[in-house]
Amino acid sequence: MIGIIGGTGLAEALFGKAAGKVHDLDTPFGRPSSPIRVAEWEGLEVALLARHGEGHVYNPSQVPYRANIYALKSLGVTHVLASGAVGSLQEHIKPRDLVIVDQIIDRTYRRTPTFFDEGLAVHVELAEPFCPCMRNLLLSVTDQVAATVHPNGTYVCMEGPAFSTIAESTMHRGWAADLIGMTAVPEAKLAREAELAYGLVALVTDFDCWKPHQPGKDRQELLEEIISNLEAATANAVRFMRAAIAAFAANPPGPCPIHTGLDLALWTDRTKISPEVVQRYGVLLERYFQKG
Repeated sequence: MIGIIGGTGLAEALFGKAAGKVHDLDTPFGRPSSPIRVAEWEGLEVALLARHGEGHVYNPSQVPYRANIYALKSLGVTHVLASGAVGSLQEHIKPRDLVIVDQIIDRTYRRTPTFFDEGLAVHVELAEPFCPCMRNLLLSVTDQVAATVHPNGTYVCMEGPAFSTIAESTMHRGWAADLIGMTAVPEAKLAREAELAYGLVALVTDFDCWKPHQPGKDRQELLEEIISNLEAATANAVRFMRAAIAAFAANPPGPCPIHTGLDLALWTDRTKISPEVVQRYGVLLERYFQKG
């Protein structure tokens, strides 16, 4: 089962008004950003979640990332395809391009980056923060969209909600980063802890502020240009994600190492983990504490 995380309206853009069951969930980490609609498309169950809530009510620091990932896991999701808008830090990555992200630099500081904050010690492997199985799936359909699709890119996740200063943007370029955004962390980290195979398609809306704006344009014109780029990039991403979902439905990738990621990450002696802790983490740990 695949989960789709994206902006408000992505579900309709991808599948129109396809019939599906709406799940209004609660989790040990609070309520997710929005109800989750599970629809069937080409024989595949797809769970659709609006990251910023219905009507875009959560800024990036306020998104209930833990509740979102937990809710998807509780519905039986095994793979996640996420999308998100970004600014470009490199000349060759242009507005309206798509990027299949492969690395992250975490500059957030107000967000809880783990599910496992009490009662046990869990250290997941994150050298490759995006699932290789999902990346391979996405790479396999790059020829099915007219847009430029970059096969890799390093994403700096800043706290926000304000955008970068020129000094910060220049520093990020000095780190050999390619993209700047506000939502990939802790989403990708939590997906790894939840043993969900997670892939991210980034939608480039503009060059970050390291690159001077075109002379003669006022702020309103610049905003309109960014919105136009976002709309075009979103249309490209919808076509790309539909192709990826169709490929997933036709040839499901099946289990991958991410699905057993806690096998070596759970460092606490299991006999020392209380039943209350196991109950708190629910679907995240149930595979490791099944009776019989």
